[in-house]
Amino acid sequence: MKKYKVIGLMSGTSLDGLDLGYFHLWKEDEKWNYEILATKSVSYDQEFKAKLKDAIYLKADELLIFHNSYGQWLGEQTKTFIIDNHLEVDLVSSHGHTTHHQPQNGLTFQIGSGQHLANTSGYCTVCDFRSNDVALGGEGAPLVPIGDKLLLDQYDFCLNLGGISNISFDHHGQRVAYDVGLANMVLNHITAKKGLAYDKGGELAAKGSINTNMLKQLNALEYYKLAFPKSTGYEWFVEKVVPIVENTQDSIENLLHTSIHHICDQLAIQISTNAVKDNSRLLVTGGGALNTFLMNTLQDKLGREIEVVIPHKLLVEFKEALVFALMAVLRLENTTNVFSSVTGASKDSCSGVVYFPS
Repeated sequence: MKKYKVIGLMSGTSLDGLDLGYFHLWKEDEKWNYEILATKSVSYDQEFKAKLKDAIYLKADELLIFHNSYGQWLGEQTKTFIIDNHLEVDLVSSHGHTTHHQPQNGLTFQIGSGQHLANTSGYCTVCDFRSNDVALGGEGAPLVPIGDKLLLDQYDFCLNLGGISNISFDHHGQRVAYDVGLANMVLNHITAKKGLAYDKGGELAAKGSINTNMLKQLNALEYYKLAFPKSTGYEWFVEKVVPIVENTQDSIENLLHTSIHHICDQLAIQISTNAVKDNSRLLVTGGGALNTFLMNTLQDKLGREIEVVIPHKLLVEFKEALVFALMAVLRLENTTNVFSSVTGASKDSCSGVVYFPS
């Protein structure tokens, strides 16, 4: 029984920062197991956050220069993490940071050069997990369902609330997953108006009330009518969502309150529609799981038939880093790590590019 010692790196669309996790992964009796042994979050300062947010507007050569420098920075963070925690490491797995996601145009791009990361950290690195699936006609997202299936199959639904909300579950014998829609991206956009990175615990949102017109506009967005598999990202948010928020004259509290009801309306539709039994269990991870008002609102909309389960904080915050660590291990074992039933690709794939340090 081989135990893999892996560092997983994740930077999400909510732009909170970089998550680093050190995990042990092993397979026993045909089941994958894991341990979370060390974690760290590195917050982005305002300048870095703005640079990542606006990377979509860079010229091609500027973007590639940033791709390389960000990869080197990831390597430096990884090396520091290893030294500070005296870690024994087999490999590094990096999601990178998504700057472009246009699967309809055959394009997805995560900055963070794997070669620069490997050279700087000194360890074998696996990254670029999405582009192969897009090349096979898939959405390239979401990818976390492989971890839901192999590590967390005791739950009926697995919901992640990062910048975007995505969900996975078994549907007619196959794992399916897709981006439901908005989550922290819109909430953080609103709190930024008040100079806040986020609304801690949803305290501001809880003081507000629903703006009926804004809620109606958000719930009417065309994306929600699309059948899965589907995925979305920052481009959609800027083009379709930001104008609704900016054109609504109301208090920060009411904008947040309304956005949370919108998020939960859309989640409740998807979960209730696809629940195949009473007393289903819904695992919630990602930053949104720490928003008490959001969680209470979701439970109210789902009713007693669905139990909202918030796991220990380490899994809430580092689940995506854990899953990408697993994906890297599966890549090295040349085993499927992306489900076509999730992404809509022409076939399952073993995705990720392996870089060795020089």
